[in-house]
Order: sequence, then structure tokens, then C-alpha cells
Amino acid sequence: MKLTVLGCSGSVPGPDSAASSYLVTAEDFHLVLDLGSGALGSLQRHLAVPQIGAIGLSHLHPDHCMDLCGLYVAAKYAPGSPIPRIPVYAPPGAAERMALAYDLPVDPGMEEELDFHTWQDVQQVGPFTVRTAAMVHPVPAYAIRVEHRGKALVYTGDTGPNDALIELARGADLLLSEAALPDDEPNNPVDLHLTPSDAGEHAKKAGVKKLVITHVPPWYNRETQAENARRTYSGPIEIATPHAVFDI
Repeated sequence: MKLTVLGCSGSVPGPDSAASSYLVTAEDFHLVLDLGSGALGSLQRHLAVPQIGAIGLSHLHPDHCMDLCGLYVAAKYAPGSPIPRIPVYAPPGAAERMALAYDLPVDPGMEEELDFHTWQDVQQVGPFTVRTAAMVHPVPAYAIRVEHRGKALVYTGDTGPNDALIELARGADLLLSEAALPDDEPNNPVDLHLTPSDAGEHAKKAGVKKLVITHVPPWYNRETQAENARRTYSGPIEIATPHAVFDI
């Protein structure tokens, strides 16, 4: 199983990165986790749109889903279209939300190009077993665990601290964790995002083998956020950067 970072900028696209998007590949199957603002361009450096096996959306904030609009256009109008419908796993209401984003009638919306499914606790997606758990965020949001041949990757999506994330990440080989808020800031909003120390604490409690820090907004420093995660987690820590590849 291979993880490729397509976009890792938190909350908005940054000067060197698209917003959140990650490519998980095994057995020539390509699962895209989130497709935030600007990420479709990055994705096409690694594969063509018809090669996408499925998409999983952690939640429906624009920095995690809005490039589905561009994907819809590519699937509908690019040479070789129409292509087989691309499965999209997402929180409830995703089909209606994306139709609204492109000013389409809800029926059919994007559903002639994209095959929307609501997240279940567990589902089979290509060669992957994918498990989800509801997170703590202002909109319905899910952390996602992708399992393949005894290996596991867990992606936090966006969330405040919570025990469900620890349980979902238990024993994972890699925890891809947001760290959007600064440590040592007493006025951080609650139930919104993790600090680096939060990310490290969740990684430690879950017993994960490696922590990868991501979703750092462009107004904070990735290296500083990753270094601060060492306050609470003593295992290997790496930083998500555009087009970085992690073997799992």
C-alpha cells in the first residue's frame, strides 16, 4: 500500500500546495481521500481521471471536496468521455451539496458521472477494507482507516480531540493527522482541529507506528508543527509535503 500526498495545505490552498488530497494505491487500484481546492491538478501528475478507482470524502468543507466540480467536468466532457461512474464515499447529503456547488439541478446533479455512497462503519472499496468513525467538527466529518493485507493507514480528516479517533487508529502503521492549530494558544477554538500535541497524544494512545503531520495552514510552519508533536509522541514523525510518497 502506497500513500501519495496530492495536497496538504490546511483550510486553504497554499503557495506550494493544494488543499487536502491523498492518493492510496494497492494492486493497481487508486483510492483518493479528499479532493480539496486545487487538488485535481496535482492528482493528474500521478494518474489520469479515468484511472481513479474511488474517492472518499472526510467531510464537505471546500478545502476537502470542492475539486469534485472539476472532476465532474473532466468526467463529462474530456476526450474519451463518458467514463464509468466514479464511486464517491462521503457524508450524507454529498450529492446534493456538490450539485449546488456547480449550480446543477439536484436531479441528476453529478450522479451520471459520480456514484455517491454514504459512509458506513465498514465497506469494501476495491482491494481495501475501509472503516470510518464520526469525528468532532462543525459539520459531519469522518476519520478513515484503510486496511490492506495486514497494514493500516488512518487519516484523521478534520477533527477536534476525541476518543473515537484513538480507537480507529489503534495499532495503525501510519496515522496521517491534521495539526491545524498552534500549541500554546489558550484561545484555540474547541471541537474544530487538532494541535500538534493533540496529534501526538492521539498517536501515542493508539500505539501507531508512524505519525505524519498534515493540514497545516499556510500561515503556520509545517516544521514547527511537526516538531511540537514530539512533545507527546516519541515515535517516528514525518511531514506531509506535496507529492511525498510513503510506503506502508
